[in-house]
Amino acid sequence: MFLGEVPAPLLAPLRVAVTPAVAGTPPLSLQLAGAGRFGSRRRPAVCWAGLAGDVPELTALAGRLAAAARSVGLTVEDRPFRAHLTVGRWRPGQPADGDLPERLAGYRGPIWPVPEVVLWRSRLGPEPRYERVAAWPVG
Repeated sequence: MFLGEVPAPLLAPLRVAVTPAVAGTPPLSLQLAGAGRFGSRRRPAVCWAGLAGDVPELTALAGRLAAAARSVGLTVEDRPFRAHLTVGRWRPGQPADGDLPERLAGYRGPIWPVPEVVLWRSRLGPEPRYERVAAWPVG
């Protein structure tokens, strides 16, 4: 789930609200499976890998996390959760291979356990940086 900019005063309440949302989550295992894109084949925007495995449980967790974020006053997108891993983005106006997801359709990766939920802070720029802010164990 992507939250966007989180004001510093909401970080502590968010950490508190997320704790019970994750606490009841059973052990999860996931697998990369297939691929897709956001945007049309002619104008693709995002290439993503699909997920298989405990996707219903992951979807339920995403719903609880969204509710936790809303409970502290954060805005969360109101569209349905789609379990995926963003692989890359195509830049507008640049050449793009919109058929790439179709070539990855039959891909199945190894199964892996999900040990935790992590809240990351990203700082965009010439060299993006990611900072681990908090983590909650799963299972």
